Amino acid sequence: MAVLTSQQDDFPRWYQEVLTKAKLAENGPARGTMVIRPHGYAIWERMQAEVDQRIKAAGASNAYFPLLMPLSFFEREAEHVEGFSPELAVVTHGGGKELAEPLAIRPTSETVIGEYMAKWIDSYRDLPLLLNQWANVVRWEMRPRIFLRTTEFLWQEGHTAHASESDARQYARKILREVYQDFMRNVLAVPVMSASRPHANGSLEPPTP
Repeated sequence: MAVLTSQQDDFPRWYQEVLTKAKLAENGPARGTMVIRPHGYAIWERMQAEVDQRIKAAGASNAYFPLLMPLSFFEREAEHVEGFSPELAVVTHGGGKELAEPLAIRPTSETVIGEYMAKWIDSYRDLPLLLNQWANVVRWEMRPRIFLRTTEFLWQEGHTAHASESDARQYARKILREVYQDFMRNVLAVPVMSASRPHANGSLEPPTP
């Protein structure tokens, strides 16, 4: 089936039509959500497998943490919650009753993963602790677009603890080089360059491919 809309004349409509005709994905029943069809999900699975094998080769292990977390987890870190507050989805009722404490639907998992990493690390002998999670997250998106910006989306997040800042920085560079850059260049054939983002949302010079 041919794509009827011109990319130059109406890019958003052209993009939506390509996804529909290719049977990759379509809009979900709630605003900002999407249904990933079998063709689209097969592409995700191939990408996930490529990245996952690189993450494991770098020494990290997969784990899974809850979708729901007490809102107080976010409030412990004022800067963190400030950065995500406009995008945060909060559950206030469950089982027909108002909850004693609201539950945040994860926009990211730093706070809950950090809580459990602190429990699992007793001494320097437990370091480094290298964890990876494949999950869905929810961020209340004002201008959703399938695969680019949606309210709910699939992603991968890595969380590690190290004996020193230098070890942490060295491992971050290793992941950037051996996982993300290698995947982008050698699997997706996308040229990349690395850079550091400014301090934001509790992060310190996070490197990005």
